[in-house]
Amino acid sequence: MTNDDFRQALSSSTELEITFTGRKSGKKFSTPVWFVNNSDKIYLLPVNGTSTNWYRNVVKNPKMELQATGKKAIVEARPSEDKNRVGEIIDRFREKYGASDVKEYYPRPNAIVEISI
Repeated sequence: MTNDDFRQALSSSTELEITFTGRKSGKKFSTPVWFVNNSDKIYLLPVNGTSTNWYRNVVKNPKMELQATGKKAIVEARPSEDKNRVGEIIDRFREKYGASDVKEYYPRPNAIVEISI
């Protein structure tokens, strides 16, 4: 699969399935997440910010697998707690998913994950 195949899968998806490695157990875990993207980057917003378990796991081991409509990509995540960047991404989440849903589902937005594709 090419990056273009994965980008095309993103265009018809509202969620991604992320698979990451547990920071203590070393086991693989998966969870669905919302995302926003542009042509070469995906942004994830952890539900409980830096307290979100998958975020804490990705900080320790940034290698992840993403899946969108059956297409997969192995990626390197870049966690960030930069307030300005987090604010920009929250705005993009509000545009895509609606301000009320973002407010309800993301009570502590203090971190993002950026992924190059």
